[in-house]
Amino acid sequence: MNRTTPVAALLLALAATACAHAPETRAAPADYSVVATEPSPNARFYADCIAEAVAANRYGRAYDESTEMVLFTCTGTPARAFYEALGPWSAEAGSEASVDGRTFRSTNPVQRNLFGVDHCSTSGAGDYRCVVSLNAGAFLRSGHPEPR
Repeated sequence: MNRTTPVAALLLALAATACAHAPETRAAPADYSVVATEPSPNARFYADCIAEAVAANRYGRAYDESTEMVLFTCTGTPARAFYEALGPWSAEAGSEASVDGRTFRSTNPVQRNLFGVDHCSTSGAGDYRCVVSLNAGAFLRSGHPEPR
């Protein structure tokens, strides 16, 4: 004969009631609507940098334990324009630093390192360089061949 103590019986009854009356939780379906955009004059610096990096084949994979990125590195005219445009922004945001003879300006202050931080730099000798980070996801490391 199975004997249940009054406390155990009460707990079982409460658990059954909670399960019977708990609201069903369903994940909302994914929304595939086109994301709205608006004009941004500074977006051109990114586009020009990426275009120059692609034309010069200066892009590659960077990753950490949870993030896969494509880094595009541009130089020359697009990098200089981006670097100069970052001047007032970096001064206000506190995102300019001089390290080992190079002055770095970034779109956000550097927390630990440059991973995921879009930035430009120069030594002052006309050698402008910018890196734009594109968060790409796990597909980047999948090794699948390009579609034909």
